[in-house]
Amino acid sequence: MHCRAYFLLEKDFQELKEKNYEGIITFPVSENMMEWEAEIKGLQNTIWHGLCFQLTIHFTSNYNFVPPVVNFRTIPFHPNVDQQTGRPYIDFLDNPEEWNTDYTLSSILLTLQVILSDPVLKNPVNLKAVQMLMEDESMYRLIILKLLHQLLQVKGDSQLLKDTDKFTRSIKAVSFHDYYKTWSGIATSKATEYYRSPLLEVQNFTGEYYHK
Repeated sequence: MHCRAYFLLEKDFQELKEKNYEGIITFPVSENMMEWEAEIKGLQNTIWHGLCFQLTIHFTSNYNFVPPVVNFRTIPFHPNVDQQTGRPYIDFLDNPEEWNTDYTLSSILLTLQVILSDPVLKNPVNLKAVQMLMEDESMYRLIILKLLHQLLQVKGDSQLLKDTDKFTRSIKAVSFHDYYKTWSGIATSKATEYYRSPLLEVQNFTGEYYHK
């Protein structure tokens, strides 16, 4: 007999398939729906455009009373991502008290996509990344590409770069300016209240931007 979390995740999965968010792909890899894999692609007009990052998402039977555990498998050189573990630091993932049962799998993935392209520079977890970004954005971009290329080579996934580029050219482009107007202010767990967005506390907030 399936638990409550199973049916909630089925509903989340159906929402994702119906909305078909640009640059986001996810699917369960376990029969009980507790283990997921995802790919997030950087937004247009940002230094992350054209890059693809793989993630794992682990849910428990207590979902959606508690947040899942999220880790980047393809770890970005990013102010708000732990370079060793691949863990993204986002308020409602890092602190269960910040979690809201209105949040869904869509909420998590869209927030990660925004944080990727619009890092919170106050109280970062990767000090080297934030220093490089603030001093020389062009060099930061080169470092991102170099580290990503090295990581894919180590994993034997060099073909992924070609596949990612092909996929990125085929999807509908979303400008960062338009995206930011809707999702600005979403913060990491290390940021102050000033950066937290009230949009995340609105049920079905994803519909504000991604309407078909």
